[in-house]
Amino acid sequence: MAEQSSLVRLQAEYDVEVDWRGFELHPETPRGGLPLEKLFPGRASAMRAHVEQVARNFGVTGMRVPERLNNTRRALAVAEWARTHGKLPAFRDAAMEAYWQRGEDLEDPEVLTRLAEHAGLPAEQARAAMDAPEYQARVDALHAEGRAAGVSGIPTVYIGNIRVVGCQPYEVFAEAARRAGARRRP
Repeated sequence: MAEQSSLVRLQAEYDVEVDWRGFELHPETPRGGLPLEKLFPGRASAMRAHVEQVARNFGVTGMRVPERLNNTRRALAVAEWARTHGKLPAFRDAAMEAYWQRGEDLEDPEVLTRLAEHAGLPAEQARAAMDAPEYQARVDALHAEGRAAGVSGIPTVYIGNIRVVGCQPYEVFAEAARRAGARRRP
């Protein structure tokens, strides 16, 4: 959500660059995922409604919060592979839209392959990247890097050494940019 509104505006108004790094927030999630109701008994419906309301507050409409927490390891591996081909933003945007707007399963190799193709990447290479040791190791390294930096929620955005956690209004990001010494664009 912040990626579609606050961060877009921040990049337009301040001399900052976004270096998106995937972070496996729940690496213990098994393949096949877990029902949110199992993870948050009695609260899952309210949590889903809250996320949808936050999205609307950010101007994001049509959001469908899944009823399951997916294992995102393969999706993150494909994202790292897409990064090596200069297609990370296109793949990431396709994956976010598929997950949050259409409720697609980001664990499904067919879905990931189709999203890679949509981003301009070869399908069979995307399929190979999902479980390739090189990209799985990158997912592990990003997780370790994030934990070492104190990441405990997503999104976490660093502007200089200022950390902003969660979907925040533009003003929070702008204040962090000012505190970090970012120049305002003319």
